[in-house]
Amino acid sequence: MNPIRVLLTDDHGVVRKGLRFLLTQDPEIEIAGEAEDGREAVRLAAELLPSIVIMDIAMPQLNGLDAAQQITKANPRTAVIMLSMYSDEEFLIRALTAGAKGYLLKDSAEADVLRAVHAVAQGRTYFTPSIAHTLLEDYMRRLQQEGVQDRYDLLTDREREVLQLLAEGRSNKDVAALLNLSIHTIDTHRTNFMQKLGLHNTAEIVIFAMRKKIIA
Repeated sequence: MNPIRVLLTDDHGVVRKGLRFLLTQDPEIEIAGEAEDGREAVRLAAELLPSIVIMDIAMPQLNGLDAAQQITKANPRTAVIMLSMYSDEEFLIRALTAGAKGYLLKDSAEADVLRAVHAVAQGRTYFTPSIAHTLLEDYMRRLQQEGVQDRYDLLTDREREVLQLLAEGRSNKDVAALLNLSIHTIDTHRTNFMQKLGLHNTAEIVIFAMRKKIIA
């Protein structure tokens, strides 16, 4: 079994040292390298082709969000897990839009990083549990304030199934293969449920699924 090769990117050496210590306790994980800024992370990701890049959002020279976008565009097989001090929805949406598959809060990274690496390595998404809890509370508060029904109830069983698989980070092609349907059919289901829920992109699909606890 091939190891999960991880590139650590943070401008604080003590943070990288702590992450390295945690990750090297797992025999399935190998540290591919370390970077101190966003530009170095992009260069090393292209050179080392790690399975996963753990990336701080606030980085010198090139911020983590832009670096993540460049890395995932150059090599879609490399997944990015963002490290952040911010739990608000704006930063989470920006991270997902940049191509991140995971989002960890720095104050809980010690508890979550191993689970995050294994989940993302298996093609799933992973978010610090407290983020999903906060998003759910916000969602329920909005429903109560606006006095509207939960629009999730408007979805068909198939639309719910497609929504979950897409929110887990799978491509339309992967979902089509799993459900034994055509890509055109998956596109149709995606368009339908996004219209019903008022969603506009993949990031918002993931946010909605987290709010509904469809994904962890």
